[in-house]
Amino acid sequence: MKVILLMALTLDGKIGKDSDHFPDWTGKEDKKLFVEITKRAGCLIMGSKTFQTIGRPLPKRKNIIMTRSPKESEWDNLEFTDKKTTEILEQLETEGYEEVILAGGAQINTLFAQENLIDEVIVTISPLIFGSGIGLFGDEIQMNLELLNLEQKGENLIVAHYKVEK
Repeated sequence: MKVILLMALTLDGKIGKDSDHFPDWTGKEDKKLFVEITKRAGCLIMGSKTFQTIGRPLPKRKNIIMTRSPKESEWDNLEFTDKKTTEILEQLETEGYEEVILAGGAQINTLFAQENLIDEVIVTISPLIFGSGIGLFGDEIQMNLELLNLEQKGENLIVAHYKVEK
C-alpha cells in the first residue's frame, strides 16, 4: 500500500492559518490536481479537524476520517475511525486499494510520518506567505526525500513530487 502525502503549502511552509482555516487560498490549479490525484487513488485519509473544515465527504472517493470519537456515517463513502494507522492501511489493502492519499492535517501527517508510513510527498507551493500558522507536521519529523518531479501549474503554482527515502 502506497501512502502519498498531498498538501498545499504557502511559500513559508504553512498548510493553514489555524485549524479552522478553509483551504480556499490554494487556487484552481491546486484544486484540480487534488481532485485528479485523489480520484486516481480512490481513497483519502484525513483528520476530523480537516474534515470539519471541508464539511462533507469528497465525492467518488472513500473518505476515512481519523478521530478519537468515531460515529456512524450517513454517506456510503465516509468512514469515521479510531483505528491505528497500520490497521487502516491493512483494511484498505483488503478492500483492493493500492494507494491512499494522506490529506492532513498536521497531526495526522505526523502520525503517519512517525511510523515511517509515508512513501511519497506531493506539495503544491502557493505564492503566499502567512507568517504564522500550521506547518506540514505537528511535531519534529526527520525525513529524507528524493525529488521525482518539479513542475509549474498555471502562472504561480509549483508542484514538487518527492519519494521518501526509507
